[in-house]
Amino acid sequence: MKRIGLYPGTFDPMTNGHMDIIARAVKLVDHLVIGVAINHDKGPLFPLEERVTMVEDAMAELVGKDTATVSVKPFDSLLMHFAEEVGASVIIRGLRAVSDFEYEFQMVGMNRHLNADIEIVFLMAEAKHQAIASKLVKEIARLGGDISAFVSEEVRLKLAEKLGPAGS
Repeated sequence: MKRIGLYPGTFDPMTNGHMDIIARAVKLVDHLVIGVAINHDKGPLFPLEERVTMVEDAMAELVGKDTATVSVKPFDSLLMHFAEEVGASVIIRGLRAVSDFEYEFQMVGMNRHLNADIEIVFLMAEAKHQAIASKLVKEIARLGGDISAFVSEEVRLKLAEKLGPAGS
């Protein structure tokens, strides 16, 4: 039986921290679905289609390596419903700090109540990526700071395009 994992997020934008989690998650499952959440509440900078494309482009570097296959899908439903829809038996979540753990701890309790058959696995971000948050990357870019250590060159250029000269 094929083990399908789901790594959900808004990926607004895709960061090196996300890539770190994905690079490790593909070693744990046979197929990894990266679920790009629509999440209107967060007011994303990039529209859904651009975020999906950014994630798909980032996944190109995993092609041909001895890892799981990867697909990217948008979703606008309860996480557990989406996990059931894609046949996931495990949900991968990344942790950076204690504040992430507190939020995720609450979510695990609720999600286990919705479907106790789907396991939730936490991966700690690599130390050099623990401070990276999409929200902070956007703020640094918006104020003209150098974000090259936090995102790929492609994402840096997309942020510069979206935010104008200050975002480069």
